Amino acid sequence: MANKLNSALLDKAITDIIAFANGETITKGKEDLKGKKRNFTETIEMQVTLKNYDPQRDKRFSGTFKLPAIPRPNLKCCMLGDAAHCEQADRIGIDSMSADDLKKLNKNKKLVKKLAKKYDFFLASASMIKQIPRLLGPGLTKSGKFPTLLAPSDDMQEKVDEIKATIKFQMKKVMCMNVAVGNVTLSKQENIVNVQLAANFLASLLKKQWQNIDVIYVKSTMGPAIQIYF
Repeated sequence: MANKLNSALLDKAITDIIAFANGETITKGKEDLKGKKRNFTETIEMQVTLKNYDPQRDKRFSGTFKLPAIPRPNLKCCMLGDAAHCEQADRIGIDSMSADDLKKLNKNKKLVKKLAKKYDFFLASASMIKQIPRLLGPGLTKSGKFPTLLAPSDDMQEKVDEIKATIKFQMKKVMCMNVAVGNVTLSKQENIVNVQLAANFLASLLKKQWQNIDVIYVKSTMGPAIQIYF
């Protein structure tokens, strides 16, 4: 699919976002904006507004796409594992819980909710994934964090990185969507490629493709929104 984003506009937007996050002054419109360096890694978000789309009548879409560069490296993972997987998680610095650890939660809704809140996503060994509803009840499913299966042949670090690099577009009842597509520690080129691929993927999910996209902005967590598609 042809890329409809203006590459000069996108290049300038990402350059400005990174400069602003590094405390430099950028010009937006006719205004000078003084940046500020934060003590955390700012995410770069793509904000999209759709048009000619009726969320009530048109088919709702959903799709996931793996970006080449990880937009949110700080996502927290917990491995719900058998002995071998728990040991492996320990070696690569990932939190883990065994079946016995989960039993201690005693299906307590508050404790399960607290567990779901503490982590961004979960992995589970094949032997554990079937037991999770019995051990924890529906808490993880309700919070949209039911674990991803880690097969015995899978490399744990690769799987974690794959999930961190995967973005999801899902049409709900509103016409606006936000998705993390990069961060200010990635290179300019890595951010540009991520934005282009994410926009093309979203267009491929839509009925009339680019004709269903009204505007696209990109912004860092604390920075101004910069329009890259009109």
